[in-house]
Order: sequence, then C-alpha cells, then structure tokens
Amino acid sequence: MSSVREKLASNLAAVSEKIEQAARSAGRNASEIKLVVTTKYVESSVCRELAELGHRLFGESRPQDLWRKTSELANRDIEWHLIGHLQRNKIRRTLPLVRLIHSVDSERLLLAIHEEATAIGQTANVLLEVHISSDEAKHGFDPKEIDAIIARAAEWPGVRIHGLMGMASLEGGPDRARRDFAALRALRDRLLPLAPPHVSLDELSMGMSSDFPEAIAEGATLVRVGSAIFAGIET
Repeated sequence: MSSVREKLASNLAAVSEKIEQAARSAGRNASEIKLVVTTKYVESSVCRELAELGHRLFGESRPQDLWRKTSELANRDIEWHLIGHLQRNKIRRTLPLVRLIHSVDSERLLLAIHEEATAIGQTANVLLEVHISSDEAKHGFDPKEIDAIIARAAEWPGVRIHGLMGMASLEGGPDRARRDFAALRALRDRLLPLAPPHVSLDELSMGMSSDFPEAIAEGATLVRVGSAIFAGIET
C-alpha cells in the first residue's frame, strides 16, 4: 500500500470513528449518515487512492473541476455530488455527471435546472441551500422563502427536492454551529407535513470537517468532510 493510501486509510478511519461516536451520543445509528468526501483542491490521483480504499461518495465544489475529475476517474465506481455554487451556464454539462446537487440557492437556479433536466429527459435530484448563518457572504434561500418554494414544487417537475443544505457560521465555535444546524433541522421538521408527495425532505446536508459532530447531533444525514480526510497529504 502506498504511503498516500495508508494516510488516507488512517484519516478515513478516524473520521468514520468520529461519525460513529457522534451518532451514538445522539442516539442515532451511524448508518443513517453518509460521508461526502469533498474534493476541492484535491487532484484526481488522490481521489483515485481513496476510491481504491472503497469510498465512493465524493462532493466537488466547482463544476469545471467536476467535469475534469469525472472524466479522469470514469473507470472508478464513484458517486459524485455537486456541493458548491452552480452557475446557470454550467448546468447542462453538470447534470448528467452528478447524483445530487446540494447547493440550489435561488428560485432562478431551480427553474434553470428544471428546464435543462427536462430538455435532456432527466430528473435532477437537489437540495435547497438555506442561509442559516450570520455570514453575509454565504449563499442560500432566506428561511422565510422555503415554505413558498416547497408549496410550488410541482412547477418544476424536472427537479426532485430531497431536503435542505446549510453551512454554520464561521464565528462562534461549536455552540453557534449547533444552533445553526438546529435551526435548519427545525425548519425541515416544520415543512415535513406541508410537503407535497414528490418532495421528500429526507436529507439534511450539514457539517464539515470542523463541525460535523455538531451537525450529526442535530440530525445531519449527509456530512461534507474534506480537510480531515486529506490532512497530511499533498493534494
């Protein structure tokens, strides 16, 4: 086993153990939580080593990098998610490559994805990104907008909404992160009885390397972890 693969194996095991511990502490089963390894700034050769270890769920932030990596790793059994901002002019090339888009942050983007998905005969699986933090630079729907979007979901049959995504505030530490994640979970729970049949809201994508235990405590089903997986590796 190469030194890179050995380090990846060690890091992956450590993150998996933290997921197990966080799930146990929250009275949850770790099997409910999927680890999305985020590959921003990580080259395909390193992703390939991780795939050789059996991990298959990867999340890319930038569409151009997603296009390149899916091509370079086409012979690997990898499920790709897009977790970063998606510009409308990049939708057509991106949709066939991803299983789930976490970062639908506006009605305009939702409509554009629906139109492209319909044009290619595909249903796009998405999460609605909600602005739950105090950081103005972050993207996302205002929480007050989500009720209306869910109620109008039938207007976009090319899109299937599976849940919500959010990022915690950069400042405030674990306590603030947990409050942010709790707010997203509470929003999802409030929406559940209002959702039409084709909107599932099963997924909560929240938590990164610095705060995924807090996210798991508040109900995350998808955690997006990068730096903790690739620590000590030239990416």
